[in-house]
Amino acid sequence: MHTSFTDQLAGLDLAGFSIGPAPVSSSDFPVREAVVQTLEAVWSDLFALVSGTALEADAEDLGWAFVNLFHRSATRKSTALDRATDEVRALVATADGSEIHTHELETQVERAQCAEAAMLALEEMREIAASLYLNEFGSSWKPVSSSRFNHGAMLTSALVEGRDFLRARAEAKRRAAMPEGTPVVFAGGRTRHPSEADALTFANNVWATLDKVRDRVPDMVLIHGGDTKGVDRLASSWAERRNIPQVTFSLDMRLGARAGFKRNERMLSLDPRYVVAFPGNGVLERLVIEAKTRRITVVDRRGPLGTSPKSGAHSPD
Repeated sequence: MHTSFTDQLAGLDLAGFSIGPAPVSSSDFPVREAVVQTLEAVWSDLFALVSGTALEADAEDLGWAFVNLFHRSATRKSTALDRATDEVRALVATADGSEIHTHELETQVERAQCAEAAMLALEEMREIAASLYLNEFGSSWKPVSSSRFNHGAMLTSALVEGRDFLRARAEAKRRAAMPEGTPVVFAGGRTRHPSEADALTFANNVWATLDKVRDRVPDMVLIHGGDTKGVDRLASSWAERRNIPQVTFSLDMRLGARAGFKRNERMLSLDPRYVVAFPGNGVLERLVIEAKTRRITVVDRRGPLGTSPKSGAHSPD
């Protein structure tokens, strides 16, 4: 259509008028099937290369860095999108109706749309790589100091212009930061088990409990602390396997001893349907007490190996 339109204009006397390229679309990026095949091949070759060598102990670090390549690239495109959005906002605020101003606005909107399309493509590549990481190491991939937003399934600002573009952009960012659904808080500490059999039993109890909660709350959003060395890691892996959105509340270490209690407040402020509690410390105990005070149902699994304690567990069973 673009070429045909340009050809029609060529026969007209339109001095100084030019037609720029159309905004990019999904067809301008690698198709998903090709991305999956390529990343699977690279992943397989990479770990075949280090298998049986001294670098095998570093395999998980290499896998994490592989996924992070796409995450960092998507983050940079998101930053470019934010800058272009700011330019659109400034141009809308100073609109004078002139042809020059209108052209500048259209250019900035198109620039933002292109950045957004690239961000979505890179996020999809990251998610494919993250699924390879999950299958290889059995845990959900998580960036060190940023969020893992995924805008792919949303109605994005590429469909609108001007003031509507700004409103859609703000809504897309809000929905990415807090997915729509019913919050369910998951909490637990770091546990040691005397045998692999006990560790497996504990992990199975975590997954079985979350499956039961999901049966009651099909649109659940899993809220947890994001601890990659504790029971949060099991919950995060479960959520990724089940395609459940998750939001992590990391500790604000600037608060010192109050960090855990402040995190409790932030998670409970979401008004969760359930609080799922596995063995932990005194901070977790306070979370359970406060949840019950707010009449939030507690799924108590603080018994041995993640079972329900003998006395008074409140559960969706």
